[in-house]
Amino acid sequence: MGADLSKLNLECLAIGSMPHTSVKDAFTLIEKYFFGVPFWPQMVKVSKNEDMILQFLEGMPSFFIDRSYLDIEYDGFYDDLEQLFLDYETVVAGEGDELLEKYSISESFASSIPSFLNFVQSKKPAFAKGQLVGPFTLSTTLVDKDGKCAYYDETLREIIIKVLSLKALWQIKKINEVSPETTPIIFIDEPSISQLGTSAYVTISDEDVVGMLKELSDVIKGAGGLSAIHCCGKCDWSLPVKCGVNLINLDAYSFSQNLSVYADEVEKFLLAGGKIVWGVVPTLDKDALVKADLAVMVDKFVEAVKYLTNKGINEKLILDGSLVSTSCGAGSLSIELAGKAFKLTKELSEELKKMYR
Repeated sequence: MGADLSKLNLECLAIGSMPHTSVKDAFTLIEKYFFGVPFWPQMVKVSKNEDMILQFLEGMPSFFIDRSYLDIEYDGFYDDLEQLFLDYETVVAGEGDELLEKYSISESFASSIPSFLNFVQSKKPAFAKGQLVGPFTLSTTLVDKDGKCAYYDETLREIIIKVLSLKALWQIKKINEVSPETTPIIFIDEPSISQLGTSAYVTISDEDVVGMLKELSDVIKGAGGLSAIHCCGKCDWSLPVKCGVNLINLDAYSFSQNLSVYADEVEKFLLAGGKIVWGVVPTLDKDALVKADLAVMVDKFVEAVKYLTNKGINEKLILDGSLVSTSCGAGSLSIELAGKAFKLTKELSEELKKMYR
């Protein structure tokens, strides 16, 4: 697509969920504060189906909405599995776009997508944001009927990667259909990578996780989208960099210093054109959000950048590769506090553009 990524410099965006029960009310805020990079929110108070795990399971062999586990023993499983792999290969080869509708995210699982597509069609933004739960987080959350984590079943792991890839491609296709000049950005939400190296995942290798994420990222980029990884906890940030994503997004209110531990990898990432999305505005700490104002947000951003400049990374390189966002989704907040978080994010973007441009 050849998108001009400089248009993203110090731009603002939001992450995931919103607390609203009205899609119309949600998009009133999105148009006001995230016009440059609109997104479709997870309306977590509308339906349990909009939970970040459930939302992306439609059409996945082994998944049944009325069960608490994945079932690979039902009649027809292997036929469904063979068809999934065939569909995947056909779509990734650039053929059979109509097959993607089998892996759509329906309105009953994402009530905001129709309004999002109407918004993109009407406003023709340079960028538009979609999202997916990450394959590592999904595969370590779901279990089979014996309670075994899906990650440890190679077949289930492949199913998860393939289905998520198809759902990413479906989002890209839908954005491209309504606005060919808009570049899709697909965020991969991976909170569980913050647990790598702990006793819970001691047998899981970093290389395997990188492989999963890289496969999904490569599919997104191959279709003309930008890929991003969001993690709202401390993590080894060299892993997302190794996956080849275009953007990395962290909770920079609480964990900005953690990124500087991987300064060498971050510098290479920025030099290669990568972008850091600093989640400076706290949505996971309600007390901090209540007290926050623009001055506090600016100070937090300056502090975050300084952690990297203190490691020898050029400030201009960092600023040219920076965006700002909320630290995580806003679905657990009150509507009033979510509005404050979005307003602060927009104000921070505008203030930083005045300071550094």
